[in-house]
Amino acid sequence: MKNSCVSRSTSRLTQTSRITSQLRSRWAGNGSRAFAIWSSVQVAIVLVCVTASAAEPSAEIRRSVPLQAEIDSVQPMTGVVLWHDHEEVATDAISLEFRYCGYDEDAVGPGQWDFTAIEKLLDEIASRSHQAVLRFRFVYPGKKTTVPQFILDSPGYNETVAKSEGKKTYFCDWSHEGFQQFVLDFYTEFASRYDNDPRIAYLQTGFGLWSEYHIYDGPMKLGDTFPSEDFQSKFLKHLDQQFDSLPWMISIDAADDEATPIANSNDLLALEYGLFDDSFLSKEHSKWNAENWRAFGNDRWQRQAGGGEFNYYTRRDQKLALSPNGPHGVSVEDAVRQFHISFMIGNDQPSYQTMPRIQDVSMSMGYRFRVTNAEAIKRNGQVSLELQVTNEGVAPIYRNAYFEMEGVRSNQSLRGLLPGETRTCTIDRIASRPTSDNLKIVSDAILPNQAIQFSADLK
Repeated sequence: MKNSCVSRSTSRLTQTSRITSQLRSRWAGNGSRAFAIWSSVQVAIVLVCVTASAAEPSAEIRRSVPLQAEIDSVQPMTGVVLWHDHEEVATDAISLEFRYCGYDEDAVGPGQWDFTAIEKLLDEIASRSHQAVLRFRFVYPGKKTTVPQFILDSPGYNETVAKSEGKKTYFCDWSHEGFQQFVLDFYTEFASRYDNDPRIAYLQTGFGLWSEYHIYDGPMKLGDTFPSEDFQSKFLKHLDQQFDSLPWMISIDAADDEATPIANSNDLLALEYGLFDDSFLSKEHSKWNAENWRAFGNDRWQRQAGGGEFNYYTRRDQKLALSPNGPHGVSVEDAVRQFHISFMIGNDQPSYQTMPRIQDVSMSMGYRFRVTNAEAIKRNGQVSLELQVTNEGVAPIYRNAYFEMEGVRSNQSLRGLLPGETRTCTIDRIASRPTSDNLKIVSDAILPNQAIQFSADLK
């Protein structure tokens, strides 16, 4: 562009010389007046050239950037999960810890909340550089419900007591309108506090035994011991409105059209919830569980996370969950890939497997980013970094995450980058050469002492 401007300038100066000769002969004898006019013409010509040159963009210069990096640890929001009180929970082989939570831990009266117990739990988990997977439940075999006392004392509220799993079990009274409103109010409050809290990776919720959307053993009565279809619809739509960031999940057993309205409702299927499967790798998984996964849409995993728990049908199932062929001929890696799993509760696995094996399985879940090309681009005196990023994992990352260098984040988030796809991420105005030390992935959804890694082998 510079040479072009010089060429045009030379041409204009040649024209100027011809005009000069003409003016001199025409204005001979006019003295200073002719000189002043000529000077103005000459300055105008030079300004036109300079202005034209400045308006033209400078050439774009691209240079490949060498970059070396590797992924050597379990990524945030992924992997095998241990319960928060497991004796070996303080390990780098996991990044997530699980706990059941009761509604009565946090509600002390109508519109009155005390989240002290949750706060203590989240701080404890975060102190180990882990995030929490929380499941709120009302009913658990052999236990009382976690319905708050002020609801239990409400006029007209009557729970059912019956056997489940051979144990005396309490079941909620879902006919009580005050109880129903409390449940909606609880999630309004919880979301206002924790929707953007990096200490929580996933929220699981639902009704029935273990919040797994069924009462397969016990008094299953819609509108009584289990919510009516109308309230189930209201509940799901309410949560969908409350949570913008925190991924929330329901059981795949909610596909049962005899107990829930979900599978037959396009409106409910369109809501942004993930799924958990608490009998993963069971003998009948390819038949029953897989059908439930499909009932929610084969592409739901592209938008919302999938997780669950290795099944407990037999002790053998737990013992062989991470064996090369799994308990029933399917390896955990193959099943994780098939169902695009981000995490799986495996609290018994330290009894059967080494921590390195648990870490390997953890690293097979979720996302895995690789930079396949890096270029420094100079435009108009500014240098940007352009990265081509591929997801080599089995699932997307479900929270916003950005490449960052020198405090400047990329213009594009990695959220939703599907396995096998590539996305261009650009960081504007870099001032130094990118390295594995100063180029990183950052996210407001992870703890300050956690890191989302990437791999690269660019020379």
